Amino acid sequence: MVYVTGTALELGTALLRDLGHYRYGVFVERLGWKLPDARDGTEWDRFDTPQTVHVVALGAQGRIQGCARLLPTTGPYLLADVFPELMGRQPCPRADHVWELSRFAAIDLASAPASGHTLGSPAALALLRRAMQDARHHGARELVSVSPVAIERILRRWGFAYARLGAPMHLDGQHLFACSFALSAPRSDRLPVREGVAANGQVRG
Repeated sequence: MVYVTGTALELGTALLRDLGHYRYGVFVERLGWKLPDARDGTEWDRFDTPQTVHVVALGAQGRIQGCARLLPTTGPYLLADVFPELMGRQPCPRADHVWELSRFAAIDLASAPASGHTLGSPAALALLRRAMQDARHHGARELVSVSPVAIERILRRWGFAYARLGAPMHLDGQHLFACSFALSAPRSDRLPVREGVAANGQVRG
């Protein structure tokens, strides 16, 4: 697997176009999310700004098999602007060292089955590890995310240091919670990874 990380300008027109189509295929067609800004087979939203950092996983023939989005919490981001209730009575993070992970998926749309979501697949874990490394490169020491509660079992199994930021809630047809990842956790850099496995993972948002 080859990973490409950058802003929209750094990714270039062709890869950015393919990323928009991939996100539509995963989040709209495969997962059935109701995303009002998705249209014409492309999925972007208001958080995809010139400052947004995209992580793209490329498989054989340069086909996209995974993606993740990194947003600084000093600007607009999903947890603060769409799901603030998941924080309970706590304020949403606003700090240079805290970034948000969203639009996370690891699936080869050309070969993976349409049903089932293997959140703990090697491909998904490899992408998560890469996203955490890229976030650290941009100065982050912590990641926050809106995620399905089911992902907690996967995080514990693989030794990720994480914490709930509030009580889980049933929103948009899913049982969701806000969580934070400590990027300094050393075990996240020692995950056993088998490259090239077609699988599916998701972080809501």
